[in-house]
Amino acid sequence: MTVGGQIVEDEQMGSSEIGGERGDLLALLGKSRHFLRFTTRGLSDEQARQRTTASELCLGGLIKHVMGVERGWAGFILEGAGAMPDFSAMTEEDFAEWGSQFQLLPGETLAGVLDEYAEVARRTDELVVSVPDLDLLRELPKAPWFQEEAWSVRRAFMHIVAETAQHAGHADIIRESLDGAKTMG
Repeated sequence: MTVGGQIVEDEQMGSSEIGGERGDLLALLGKSRHFLRFTTRGLSDEQARQRTTASELCLGGLIKHVMGVERGWAGFILEGAGAMPDFSAMTEEDFAEWGSQFQLLPGETLAGVLDEYAEVARRTDELVVSVPDLDLLRELPKAPWFQEEAWSVRRAFMHIVAETAQHAGHADIIRESLDGAKTMG
């Protein structure tokens, strides 16, 4: 993929001409995205909706969740805490609606979700390359799980990488439980 006239890591884990810390972020994020997307290879929409473990998670829902997390944190990087919900003020209904991101809903397709995720990924990659200062601090949104008051842009990008990698592992377990296919091994 070309960003700002330079080649950056793509979902196929291709080469990167962006060096240093930003190149490392792009490489790790690209690799994690690849493994997450790879778990859905050859699946029907119905299979992408199927729960295969004690968890409520399904592959289509995991892709939607990771996409939403990435979109939200990219908004945070650009606009600060106002781009994210005030989690401390959310109602049970709000959390129920938020939970729908973990499902591939009727009318949604795996192909559509993957296409949307690719677009979110493209915009995030552009942001990694173009954001002026990785040390810029942003006040965190209100949420009971944050102990800190602010994160750097760098830490927000690292959080996107960690979320993507963690959920790629979850997806691998779900896929193996579905039909025995594995990402690695």
